[in-house]
Amino acid sequence: MKAAIRQAADALLAGGVIAYPTEGVFGLGCLADNVAAIERILRIKRRDPSKGLILIASRRDQLEGWVVADDLEQIPEPDPAQPTTWIVRPGEAVPELVRGEHPGVAVRLTGNPTARAICETVDMPITSTSANFSGRPVARNGLVLRRQFGALVDYIVPGACGPARGPSAIKVLGSEQTIRSSSE
Repeated sequence: MKAAIRQAADALLAGGVIAYPTEGVFGLGCLADNVAAIERILRIKRRDPSKGLILIASRRDQLEGWVVADDLEQIPEPDPAQPTTWIVRPGEAVPELVRGEHPGVAVRLTGNPTARAICETVDMPITSTSANFSGRPVARNGLVLRRQFGALVDYIVPGACGPARGPSAIKVLGSEQTIRSSSE
């Protein structure tokens, strides 16, 4: 698996786009500061740029500059079985394409071992958006992922999603507001 993580990191560091397992679904990602790669993901997915993307990281310190410091300290540790993406105040490093039309930025400390290892290896946040074409079902297994995205991304990271059964919940940090429950 170390070789696969290194290949994923090399693809990201070269400006590429990868498909990779997360806690509940396969994701498409790139380095969070690479606007050209972010634009490529949006084209691949046929996604409206106003919707924004999620940033994932393996540690809080990888989100420094991406999240306002006060919010950064409040982001809970990950629960892989019940992943939660938090809407927080963006730091100066966040490109507009990551936020979309939203005033906040969506971030998650990932609990998936493969996604964590990728973030550790590149030592920064990566984008995360479900591996699907907008409005279509998410690729739930490696065969479907390869068939749909194999020619569109630079590398597909082997591995399984889990242990969650779907996309993360999305909640606003510091409030009771839930944007998306984990059951959707």
